[in-house]
Amino acid sequence: MVTLTRRGMVAATGLAGGALAACSPLAALNALGPRDRGARRVAHDLPYGPEARQRLDLYAPDSGGPWPVVVFFYGGGWDSGAKALYGWAAQAIAAQGFVVALPDYRLVPEVHFPAFIEDAATATARTAALATDFGGEPARLAVAGHSAGAHLAMMITLDRRYMAAVDRPELIRAAAGLAGPYEFLPFNVPAAVNAFGRVADPRLTQPVAFARGDAPPLWIAHGTADTVVHDEDARLLHAAIQAAGGESELALYEGIDHAAIVAALSPLFRGRAPVLADMTTFLRGKLG
Repeated sequence: MVTLTRRGMVAATGLAGGALAACSPLAALNALGPRDRGARRVAHDLPYGPEARQRLDLYAPDSGGPWPVVVFFYGGGWDSGAKALYGWAAQAIAAQGFVVALPDYRLVPEVHFPAFIEDAATATARTAALATDFGGEPARLAVAGHSAGAHLAMMITLDRRYMAAVDRPELIRAAAGLAGPYEFLPFNVPAAVNAFGRVADPRLTQPVAFARGDAPPLWIAHGTADTVVHDEDARLLHAAIQAAGGESELALYEGIDHAAIVAALSPLFRGRAPVLADMTTFLRGKLG
């Protein structure tokens, strides 16, 4: 698993292996774990592109609205993961008063950087086009993600080129990242080499390189016990945004590790850390 030991250095092995090992408990949580009431999946496998993995599901509160919109990207080291494992997370956010899109995206080795970032941008733009039909208000849209999904969310938020390429440069109004890798040079583990090793300028893959004062507000969360991606990444991105004059909120959860921070979205593990409440309070405050 990718372990960020100090700025710019990566140690340990096999982020993909860690993600695959997590699939079974995630599948069990998705299939058997308790779900939040007051929200449900309202659309399944809506296309945002021609490829098999360019599909998204939508979750929404049972009544009311119009609601702000969140696009949530799951993790998996850029080479694994599936929206079928994360319905519980999308439903948890939706029950807090959001229309939530849960996209799949293309993975390594089928594609390499920047294809999965481009998918994230395209899925976000497509969500905005669909949201009104399901009670969402696309003018109040945020992106969020866990681990590699947080990397996707921050890249399309901070690097202007991605949302400009889908003709929605001002669409994202806020972003939230859970345990994301934001500064992981040099590439010295297989997951990073496979995903990003072909890039001529590696700095283009790093969210921290695009910190800017006019970025949408960021909520950057990390567990202090995370040994997959150390909390230094969260601190670095937070500091870079603040140094640029932007708005960033840093949330550090004592004793919470890489998996526990996303598991805390589930009713089963919510008592361990107030991740869901903190994230959705931030997003409501920024989106209205």
